[in-house]
Amino acid sequence: MRSILRIAFAVALLSLAVSPAWSRSSAPPAGASGPSAAVPKEAKLPQGFVYVADLIPGALLDIRYYGSNNFVGARVDGYFAPRAILSRKAAEALKNVAGELAAQGFALKIFDAYRPQTAVNHFVRWAGDPRDITAKSAFYPEVDKSRLFEEGYIASRSGHSRGSTVDLTIVDVASGKELDMGSPFDFFGPVSHHGAKGISPIQTANRKVLRDVMEKHGFKIYPEEWWHYTLANEPYPDTYFDFPVR
Repeated sequence: MRSILRIAFAVALLSLAVSPAWSRSSAPPAGASGPSAAVPKEAKLPQGFVYVADLIPGALLDIRYYGSNNFVGARVDGYFAPRAILSRKAAEALKNVAGELAAQGFALKIFDAYRPQTAVNHFVRWAGDPRDITAKSAFYPEVDKSRLFEEGYIASRSGHSRGSTVDLTIVDVASGKELDMGSPFDFFGPVSHHGAKGISPIQTANRKVLRDVMEKHGFKIYPEEWWHYTLANEPYPDTYFDFPVR
């Protein structure tokens, strides 16, 4: 019996030795994502903020700044987990949006919500480095990086940091596909503007579905980005928060 126990113990030690180190860590390696990637447990949020998934469990999360599929081309400072956080007031309004869309066979997909000022500072540093154009072809092919500030794509402060702004789209539940909005999330260019010319009638109609339901429940548009909405009566209009997304 002792011999058997010693063999079993040796096998267990061997399995630990050959298993990937990051699988036993609290965080995945750079680029890891998806349900299998270990992420930190939910943190205690400041008063007045909630995790969107707690109020809208049917919402799909594709938090782009937690990974590398974004205009920076890398994970952004301040994002330690692929979670969406909003002020409770904004989240409750968004819950009403999700309920109305669910009755039509749609779900929300969220790309970003609350954004720490630390992340905004990362964007500013990135914009100041003309050599880093890793994601230019996908996100800003027709915009010179040196003009991102001048053209309003990057700023030293973001409404997201006030906690009541969300970047999102609509997914058809039956097919699992996003509605075609005519340009991808975070694409820098006129095609992403509300009222953009050159997109199809179907793409225009899909944007209208999102805009109508968001405005109905108290959100306002950002004219240059079809995906960006801010609660009109936001609770913290003059406060820019900097707690991390965990």
